[in-house]
Amino acid sequence: MTDIDIRSLHPLEIKVLLHFSGASDITVQEMVERIGLKEGQGNQVVSWLAAKGIIEESARTARTLYELTELGRDFVTNGSPEERVLRTLETGGPAPLPALAQAAGLEMRDIGSAFGALSRVGAVRMDADKRAELVDADKASWVGLVRSILDRAASDGILPDESLSGDEREAIQAIAKKRGAGTVAFRIVERNDVVYRYTDTGRAALEKVADSGLTGDEIGSLTPAMLRDGSWKKGSFRSYNIDTPPARLIPGRRNPYAEYLESVKDTLVGLGFEEFDGPVVETEFWNSDALFMPQFHAARDIHDVYYVAEPTHAREIEQPYLDQVASVHEDGWNTGSRGWNYGFDRDFTRRLILRSQGTVLSAKQLPAARVPGRYFGIVRCFRYDQVDATHLSDFYQTEGIVLGEDVNLRTLLGMLKMFAEEVAGATEVKYVPGYFPFTEPSVEVHIKHPKLGWFELGGSGIFRPEVTVPLGIDVPVLAWGLGIDRMALMHLGLNDLRELFSNDLERVRLRRRK
Repeated sequence: MTDIDIRSLHPLEIKVLLHFSGASDITVQEMVERIGLKEGQGNQVVSWLAAKGIIEESARTARTLYELTELGRDFVTNGSPEERVLRTLETGGPAPLPALAQAAGLEMRDIGSAFGALSRVGAVRMDADKRAELVDADKASWVGLVRSILDRAASDGILPDESLSGDEREAIQAIAKKRGAGTVAFRIVERNDVVYRYTDTGRAALEKVADSGLTGDEIGSLTPAMLRDGSWKKGSFRSYNIDTPPARLIPGRRNPYAEYLESVKDTLVGLGFEEFDGPVVETEFWNSDALFMPQFHAARDIHDVYYVAEPTHAREIEQPYLDQVASVHEDGWNTGSRGWNYGFDRDFTRRLILRSQGTVLSAKQLPAARVPGRYFGIVRCFRYDQVDATHLSDFYQTEGIVLGEDVNLRTLLGMLKMFAEEVAGATEVKYVPGYFPFTEPSVEVHIKHPKLGWFELGGSGIFRPEVTVPLGIDVPVLAWGLGIDRMALMHLGLNDLRELFSNDLERVRLRRRK
């Protein structure tokens, strides 16, 4: 049993304890009726008391209630659209729908739906002159049920589900919604009626409160008005426990990974790079074909690339790039290459996928790029993979190109070193020869993580002429695609990529403070 310091109790808690001193059951509804608390105050009090171990839940009953909306209150006064139609036709006789709407005080959209519902059961119909006329109002029996339901709900604004008959329940379901209830007469509210009882700790606290002389009307703060009129002299003030720890303040901060991505952007922009971006959904043409990746390449397998189900294909591919890239694949075109020597599939190249590599944006940037020029992007990519500490099925890459007459492999290695050390924060870096269909030479950069050891940061190289020439570029182009998620592991001191996307806010806050 926990000893409760009654000085820590809020005046509302004191009031509840005193009013329910001999009660075996405590409910929020009774707090509203007996003490005059608002329902929100009652819910707050039971939350406080339960957290202190003074009360505990003893029973819970799920209930469904129907609460009148503003539209429902209008129906109470003027009738539902169907009721107004029947009443207007009964007193005024047949009328065209526009005239009927005006006479019934309804919008045309409401008159249409109301007349349609009534005509389906044979209560009304259109006569030979295209006028709405009454046939048999009794066939629309639900209209009377709705009127009865509205009248019963008018006083309190709420109807419990258990108070409705089977027919009434069926009728109210047609004019009630849980969400978006602005267009119906009733909002469906699902509520739990909870009964609480005192714990041993609560009974001990109750005795201490009763002996203390507290009433729950103690003044919590001294106001200017009380000082002016002198009423403070007659009041009893609430005592405070100065040893109570202050409330924890949690200021809003940006997610550390999102902040890191922005810092990378700022670094590259500061170095003179221009940012590019593009859609997540791409064609096989830009994702692979424009990068001189043959259409029979293993990476085209459905287990590596995510295909879009609907629509499956883009309408067209930009010209003259389609023809020029197709020729490069088939026979090398004007690049000095022999190509891949196969028949290029112009239908397959329009296939829509989720981009699997950031290099797609580098390819799309080439036709618009300036020489010399420097471009980059922070690109979300999607690729089927087994998720572990260093692999995710969707991930970010920092992608970029540098164009110029004088750029070469030494320039590229210097840039990779900058990324590894300045952006990722690595102290040990090594370069490994690699292979990519679109670069020659190709280089992989690896960094050493203090816990995970050596892992690949990404690939890079100099674009082959088969990539640049058909897209209108005839100077060397350095290209890289680095896993910025992996760079963040080093920078943020993490050991698992999955921590970057954690929904554990406390862990995110701790990581941010580091």
